[in-house]
Amino acid sequence: MSSPTLQSILQALPKMDILLRMPEVEALQSSFGREKVAQVLRAMVDELRKNLMQAGGESAVLEGWTADLPARLAGRLRDDLESTLRPVINATGVLVHTNLGRSPLVPAAIRRMAEVASVYTTLEYNLEAGSRGSRSVHAQRLFGKLFPGWTAHVVNNNAAAVLLALNTLAEGREVIVSRGELVEIGGSFRIPDVMRKGQAVLKEVGTTNRTRLADYEAAIGPGTALLLKVHTSNYRIVGFTTQVSLPELSELGRRRNLPVMVDQGSGNLLDLSHSGIGDEPPVAALLAQGADLVTFSGDKLLGGPQSGILVGRGDLIEKIRKNPLSRALRVDKLTYAALEATLETYVRGRAKEELPVLRMMEQSEASVEERTRRCAARIQELGGGTIQTEILPGASLVGGGAAPTDEIPTRLLAVSCPGRSAAGLESALRSGTPPVVGRIQADRLVLDLRTVLEGQEEDLARAVAALAGEPTR
Repeated sequence: MSSPTLQSILQALPKMDILLRMPEVEALQSSFGREKVAQVLRAMVDELRKNLMQAGGESAVLEGWTADLPARLAGRLRDDLESTLRPVINATGVLVHTNLGRSPLVPAAIRRMAEVASVYTTLEYNLEAGSRGSRSVHAQRLFGKLFPGWTAHVVNNNAAAVLLALNTLAEGREVIVSRGELVEIGGSFRIPDVMRKGQAVLKEVGTTNRTRLADYEAAIGPGTALLLKVHTSNYRIVGFTTQVSLPELSELGRRRNLPVMVDQGSGNLLDLSHSGIGDEPPVAALLAQGADLVTFSGDKLLGGPQSGILVGRGDLIEKIRKNPLSRALRVDKLTYAALEATLETYVRGRAKEELPVLRMMEQSEASVEERTRRCAARIQELGGGTIQTEILPGASLVGGGAAPTDEIPTRLLAVSCPGRSAAGLESALRSGTPPVVGRIQADRLVLDLRTVLEGQEEDLARAVAALAGEPTR
């Protein structure tokens, strides 16, 4: 009896309608939908056809393919629909890690978002009047308690806040700023670029390292609309330097009838000096020193959702609200819900106790060491001694473009395994479930438990212990 030819084998390929009627495949259709299952299945049949042609028509290829089809199809469907936005364990020691989503939300914010997500809300409806309302009231209610006498407005991030303020207050006119404050933020976005998009005319004064009050005063002319001060949140200029203080610049603004705007950036609302963070001025302090308008992020040290916040004089905020760009940059009900719950912790005086990012910052070095020792012991218990651990002194960073020179003393868990490189271990942890992101320091993989959320220690220990069974790299 002659062996089957390639043509006969290709002709024997199962038809799509037959495959879709297989009980295991029909079960998958109830979860993933018939159209999606058919799409993936069609691609798998095309791959099989190519494999058969490359194998010269070996019938064993077809038999093996058919035998485990349902399991492979289920795996392909799961992989195809798996979200690319995945939870990770942050063991980098960077508290406000921009690439990992910045600040985790307080549980109350998550509950508030869930409450309003699936129902209609009073986002822009006034229940008392029975008519259209303003979404601005949701932010103003609590910001008014934190900053009495000042008005607030919320947009989708701090770059948007700066853009909107400049476009509103200085479109086609000059904004004076020190050369030493022309910062570049993440993603290669630069303050001068934002100013140009806001249709403001940049007027630089001073030099990179030295700017005096006289430089600002000499630059003021008929076309000047605004004096801008930018907090150098992601770098420091040290040595032979001179910068104009905010009180000095504010006094000049009052004399020349020009508003003074401060881009604070980090969203810090508290005095953090006792935590070793010495150069992140609270928003209230900037207003007290004479700023007419302050812009900052809601998802950095403030500890809330991604947002940009403007707090300042009521007349300036009112102009900003009426700018058509405000609609393009506005936030939705979920952001307001999370922001409200976050701000309530400040109003109640519980921010340091309840907000995850501030709790991490306040965690003592001894507390981090205790958590690290427990984790190391658990890894040894799970890994059977194959994984080697060592506790080392180290430093955590604020991150998010804040406090670039300030370090928070911590304890690091160094992890090693015979025959494995630090890069290989780091890559394996990133590829696991859940993914763990650590860092390599002095050619060693180190994990900082300061930024590992409470309740994630067991998952971290299991992920590290699992490295014992990984192939040598």
